[in-house]
Amino acid sequence: MPTRREFISTTAFMAGLAIAAQPSLSNVIITDSEGLIAGSVKIPVGDGTLLAYRALPAKSANLPVVLVVQEIFGVHSYIEDICRRLAKLGYLAIAPHLFQRQGDVLKLADVDQIRQVVAKVPDAQVMSDLDAATRWAGKHGGNTQRLGITGFCWGGRIVWLYAAHNPQLKAGVAWYGRLVAPSPNPLTPTYPMDVVNQLKAPVLGLYGGEDPLIPNAQVEEFQKRLAAQKSPAQIVLYPGMPHGFHADYRASYRPEAAADGWRRMQSWFQRYGV
Repeated sequence: MPTRREFISTTAFMAGLAIAAQPSLSNVIITDSEGLIAGSVKIPVGDGTLLAYRALPAKSANLPVVLVVQEIFGVHSYIEDICRRLAKLGYLAIAPHLFQRQGDVLKLADVDQIRQVVAKVPDAQVMSDLDAATRWAGKHGGNTQRLGITGFCWGGRIVWLYAAHNPQLKAGVAWYGRLVAPSPNPLTPTYPMDVVNQLKAPVLGLYGGEDPLIPNAQVEEFQKRLAAQKSPAQIVLYPGMPHGFHADYRASYRPEAAADGWRRMQSWFQRYGV
């Protein structure tokens, strides 16, 4: 097992820290891989192969599957650690590199350059790649009849869209994903506010009450639309919490809200058969 110093000196981790505002290393959670199979894999897709990080309990089969969707900063060490945390709970967790075709954001330290890469990623490509990751998991120890998804920031929005896309999905948990488009983009034409009546699986949304990117008025309007649809989806709004309150490698991390959200995520998945 790597030491804390060895772990946080990895290139991927430092790339994540470089673009995160005011990193706070003292909070970083490091989950070991003891008892797990963990590492990179290649997923067949229509135009070649897609890199992904996956973690699962060793010597297990027929595991529930959780797709883990990255922030704009890519599949760096925080996202890999999320996969290992889920694997410790008995899941096959897999995080595909969803920006792979457009650029390697792990090599970029400038957030504006990262946003330029991310802006080129079509939603249709993301949905297809998540479908491919699901198929791969089903052939490598996963039970895709028990399929969940969770995602953070950029990935939080994707959770809502995937719940409208895949009827096989059992449940999703979205961490502070945008609900309304910040600006028009033909590659990302649809946002959660647009698909309230199309959700095929229940989603739990975890949002911060002091998130400047997602005003409370938007969250409240979204809640109203869910209620009008009699949707089982729910929103938890944490008073006083900023954007990225689960990201333990950043100054935005809030341990109590992060831990509460993690417990709620587990309960949500269990309730809906993931």
